[in-house]
Amino acid sequence: MEYNSYKTVSVNKATAKKEWVVVDAEGQILGRMCTKVAKLLRGKYKPSFTPNVDCGDNVIIINAAKVQLTGNKWNDRVYVRYTGFPGGQREFTPADLMAKGADKLVRKVVKGMLPKNRLGARQINNLYIFEGAEHNMQAQQPKQIDINTLK
Repeated sequence: MEYNSYKTVSVNKATAKKEWVVVDAEGQILGRMCTKVAKLLRGKYKPSFTPNVDCGDNVIIINAAKVQLTGNKWNDRVYVRYTGFPGGQREFTPADLMAKGADKLVRKVVKGMLPKNRLGARQINNLYIFEGAEHNMQAQQPKQIDINTLK
């Protein structure tokens, strides 16, 4: 029996095959889209996934301003942050973040789905968000994917 066929392959920084993909957020539900984007950033759709290595793809999100939330979550959902000072608890809604820019809302949601360590901090830097249909990453020759086909 050939024992080499059962060898587990661990990817490292040099052997990771990172690709560039474009995701269209128009008409997508925010949380469902961001879970799939977080999996793309981590590399969990690849057969050579290694949990301690940044082996995920570089993701470009276009039409981020056209993302949707179901129900009345635009105003009912509340995010909380704390400044560190007495009385410094701040509350804001997804509508408040969208007013500052759609990239802030999408980045916050995806960041919450990544690991809370140095690896997650590196992986969120592989996310590029554009509010319109145009992006300036044509030099990387990204491939368009349909986010609905991913599980």
